[in-house]
Amino acid sequence: MVKFFKKFFGVCLLCITATGAFADGLFFDDERIQDGLDVVRMSDGFAEIYEKLDGVSWGGKNINVAIEALENLNTNAHIAATDERVVLVWGDSIIANYPRPVARDWHAFGEITTALVLKLRERDNVLHNASESEIYRVVVDSLMRGLDEKGRYVYSDDAGVANDGRILTSVGIEGARDSKGNFRVLGVYRGSPADNAGIVSDDLIAEINGTLVSDIDDSVLASMMSGFNSGTLKMTVLSPGGTRRVVVRRATIVSADADVVFMDDDNGGILEIIVNRVSNGAVAIVSEALAKHPNLSGIILDLRAADGDDERAAAKLAGLFIGAKPVMRIIQNEREELEVIPSGAAVTNAPVVVVVSNTTRGTAEAIAAAFYENMRGVLIGTPTAGAARIASKISLSDGGMLELLNKSVKTGRGMNLDNRGIFPLVCLSNIRTSSQQDAFFLNVINNDFRARDFNGETNVDAESVRNGCPTITSGEDEDLVAMSVAVKILTDPKVYSRLVNFE
Repeated sequence: MVKFFKKFFGVCLLCITATGAFADGLFFDDERIQDGLDVVRMSDGFAEIYEKLDGVSWGGKNINVAIEALENLNTNAHIAATDERVVLVWGDSIIANYPRPVARDWHAFGEITTALVLKLRERDNVLHNASESEIYRVVVDSLMRGLDEKGRYVYSDDAGVANDGRILTSVGIEGARDSKGNFRVLGVYRGSPADNAGIVSDDLIAEINGTLVSDIDDSVLASMMSGFNSGTLKMTVLSPGGTRRVVVRRATIVSADADVVFMDDDNGGILEIIVNRVSNGAVAIVSEALAKHPNLSGIILDLRAADGDDERAAAKLAGLFIGAKPVMRIIQNEREELEVIPSGAAVTNAPVVVVVSNTTRGTAEAIAAAFYENMRGVLIGTPTAGAARIASKISLSDGGMLELLNKSVKTGRGMNLDNRGIFPLVCLSNIRTSSQQDAFFLNVINNDFRARDFNGETNVDAESVRNGCPTITSGEDEDLVAMSVAVKILTDPKVYSRLVNFE
């Protein structure tokens, strides 16, 4: 392919394609509908995105990187953007060749992006059959990931189902089965777990907790989507952008950022706190619950599906348990590092078990690490995502938003979290059967718990640790194991002390 580009670039630099240069533009109002798309509106949308991205530091990355990322829309496409030309190759043929716009001519960049999309639609049946909104979404996602692999485009709230008064727990999805028995998403409740996980209308849910949706009974499927209790669902989601795995928990929609369940006992009771998103709303819910139950025997802080990009909210939430100690460090660029410390004292000293998983992301990873570094709680579960970044959020005129995860996060003591994560001391996937659980508890009680703390061993490859503590396929299975292990640790002081002071 490199030879091919070299061979044709000499010709490319001498010719101006039939679409013309940018003095007059590529598209005009009197011909704004092409192949079913409003090319003027789409170009303006892309132009706005380029202009707003220009104000973000990307460590030397430039607009060429974003344009070239459009080739990810189809494996047959290859795009090269030089200082003079933007060339699209399909297989072994050049199908588009445009003069590169002058620097900061965002309107021209927007038009080139739309022109490339039109060329790709001619040869890609999926893109050709997609609606204008679907195309816009997948293209913006490609542009975003070209600059930042963890960034994303968020639909306008208008694209979701309006709902502010739902009481029953739900993942926040409305939909129906298609002809193959899969579940087609027709709408997503704003602020719901599904919304936070990036599920949108027209996504197709093919698998839940390791079982094909087509094999799940209608009544069972309905109870998975909505019900009276919280619960973890692990889904395989199909969309125009590809197949992805997402994890959501049923949560009360009116207070979706956190749910609280109190379990009474003879020693003050255990409070289960399920955090879906680290936010000021979650802080308010948790703070109120801790004030209502001041004499707890233990707390289960469930961060398995927690995400967040608000460092202030993370500091407040962690501060409720650890007080004024460093929670995280934010790396804004190569020279600037910001330490985040909560203000005020902790409001509870009850023992804490923190449950984490591969979908514990962002500032939630930093909170888990703060419990570990300050010996304030026992981490159980599976390794976190290693996606500890703070987002810069840019609003768009269409009501949508760009989330640019361009600030990485370290722990309060300076340990890298991004691309590594935090590792639990107790791996849930290794103790799934009742006999294994009995052996696990017996070994701990007899001081024969052969655990290993990998968090301090920075020379150990993070992926090898993940392979040794894999995720659990079924969310229901994971829920049961997590609860039984957490309760056992909290109700046995010897076990808790042994684990929280583990060396």
